[in-house]
Amino acid sequence: MSIASSDQLRAWIGRKEARVDVVTAWPVVALSATFDRNDPEPKQGDEIPPGWHWLYFLEAKPASELGTDGHPRLGGFLPPLGAMRRMWAGGRLEFKRALRIGEPLRRVTEILSIDFKQGRSGKLVFVTVRHTVSAAGEIAVVEEHDIVYREPAKPGDPPPSAKPAPRIAAWRRELVADPVMLFRYSALTFIGQRIHYDLDYCRQEGYPGLVVHGPLQTLLILDLCRRNEARPVKKLDYRALHPMFHFERFSVNGELSADSAMSELWTANAAGMVAMQATACFA
Repeated sequence: MSIASSDQLRAWIGRKEARVDVVTAWPVVALSATFDRNDPEPKQGDEIPPGWHWLYFLEAKPASELGTDGHPRLGGFLPPLGAMRRMWAGGRLEFKRALRIGEPLRRVTEILSIDFKQGRSGKLVFVTVRHTVSAAGEIAVVEEHDIVYREPAKPGDPPPSAKPAPRIAAWRRELVADPVMLFRYSALTFIGQRIHYDLDYCRQEGYPGLVVHGPLQTLLILDLCRRNEARPVKKLDYRALHPMFHFERFSVNGELSADSAMSELWTANAAGMVAMQATACFA
């Protein structure tokens, strides 16, 4: 499919779709195990951690409707962008109240904006969508999600820019997002994108290894807050800066502000460069 014109693409702005689900216990148990936590098995009415609504409302397109990258083909709810790479750029989350095991959920998604830019390696299209998640009829999570679409990599393209991470952090956890962790997260969220599990495909696309999911890093950042701060996160602003790969030992880091009202957080790759950065505000 060829990419539509900018005017045709902007016609997608304002489109909405709604989905329903129920907060079940098994995804919470499985992600807790993936994050190497020893949490008790959740019971009916127990709260789930902030951000774990990503375990629900999963898209299950038939295999015949997937692209060569493993993602559903575009042109349904999201605009048609041909062979451009889809990447998780960042977003903003507001947690108005916790979700609880057993609650019915409803999510309304709206395309807020479609913007066009010229990057160092070609054309970029930024799509921002808003998800409003309601639990038992009450708004619980408001999320804006930024998606960036890039042209396929070409020989000689400049490498992505990198930002050195701070050397010292009050909170720090080191780990390796090995293929088992990446597989488990892909399975839990039903993500078929091949850059997270198909090493041959990654190399064909110019990546040296399996790519660590942006949302996985974001949830590890939220998990770091849970491990170090009793107050729940109320808002999170996060942004992907640099790819990270399965063979790297990386760190998840946090530093409280002087008044302890918020924390600056980031993941850093083996070379000490920021992969994902975030700011959390606490209750």
